[in-house]
Amino acid sequence: MTLLEELEATIHAAAEQTGPAVAGLGQGWGVGSGVVIAPGRVLTNAHNLRDQETTVTLADGRRESARVAGTDPDLDIVVLAVDTAEIEPVEWPREDPQPEIGHAVLALGNPGGRGLRATPGFVSSTARSFRGPRGRRIAGAIEHTAPMPRGSSGGPLLDRAGRLLGINTVRVDGGLILAIPADASLRERVQALGRGEAPERARLGVAIAPPRVAKRLRRAVGLPDRDGVLVHAVQEDSAAAQAGVQRGDLIVAAGEQQIDRVDALYEAIDGARAEGRLELHIVRGTEDRTVSVSF
Repeated sequence: MTLLEELEATIHAAAEQTGPAVAGLGQGWGVGSGVVIAPGRVLTNAHNLRDQETTVTLADGRRESARVAGTDPDLDIVVLAVDTAEIEPVEWPREDPQPEIGHAVLALGNPGGRGLRATPGFVSSTARSFRGPRGRRIAGAIEHTAPMPRGSSGGPLLDRAGRLLGINTVRVDGGLILAIPADASLRERVQALGRGEAPERARLGVAIAPPRVAKRLRRAVGLPDRDGVLVHAVQEDSAAAQAGVQRGDLIVAAGEQQIDRVDALYEAIDGARAEGRLELHIVRGTEDRTVSVSF
């Protein structure tokens, strides 16, 4: 068998095995894809959804109404409850995948229910990171070269054996794709979401501008430079709002940790979840003050 024949056979076998589990979200181009991960459950990216309900197109052509069973926007995943009938779920790996640069992969998608797409590629980098819809950094992403059309995010990335390697999520420079790895941690979270269990994370309830933007904005209004992250907006009735945090406040420290980057603030919030409270040191104009946030 020639190399091309072997590649053809591998793509055909993986597409035949897992293709029926690949679903389309919404109708038309640019909506999204998903994958059946258990009977009655479809996994996709959280950024693909606009409402608590959506239309899912399955491989047999059926269009079904799906509702959100559980969502984790910080990790950019959502599990949908939908009638998947007799569709065989995708095969999860028995052990955490250990992709290396050069490993062959296959990306599958069904953009907006317009039909299965399957493209081969290679792992181009590992341990990449990107920011989710709420600004938290998602680490450990797999970067690969398998090209996919718009509307393919949420579809599966497979290894040569047709097992789930990751969930295609973000397109980056050069047309490369970042996939959330299908490790044990993701599987546990997905199973919990499928049961309707919400992720347990403390939330401040603010939109944040990074330090470079904060410095530029402070200079623009004649305020001195300070390291910190700028509060761009405060969610109504959030922990931050109840503590008195306001739009325009500069968060310079949280607890004992200096805040010189957005991720430092998330780390401080996560570390305070057990205690249920966090002291924020803020600068409002030129005035330093401290507020206590309760989660």
